[in-house]
Amino acid sequence: MSTSNETSTISQVIAGAYLTKGSIGNVGLPGAPIAHFSLVVVPSQNTVTGVVEITQAINRPPILVHVKGTIRHTGYGDVTQIVNLTGEYVVSVPPPAIGSYLEKFTAYMDIDNDWNGIGGFTYGSESIRDVPVKSIE
Repeated sequence: MSTSNETSTISQVIAGAYLTKGSIGNVGLPGAPIAHFSLVVVPSQNTVTGVVEITQAINRPPILVHVKGTIRHTGYGDVTQIVNLTGEYVVSVPPPAIGSYLEKFTAYMDIDNDWNGIGGFTYGSESIRDVPVKSIE
């Protein structure tokens, strides 16, 4: 059974959270990998959690990654927030081999208060750096 203080604390955390969606990558560039993010941000805890879907305009299925990370406020200039994300996703080995393994995902975003700026991400052996971060409203 929860007490009034526990309920109050939970309500404050939930009330202080917000959802943000956007992309990291050169949207519109043929064949460019794009990381589409949907994140819940809790500024009072400096935490970010959510999902990233990596798509590419080639014959490859999208990659879905559950991520967590941090958000830090810089307090100056055009880059007012720095976000770092990490996660893992399952890679299935193509036939005739059998099996699967975990691959790592990381991302960074140097953004303004509207979630627009510059960022990058790595997945498997791919590394995408210094590409646009765009918020989707």
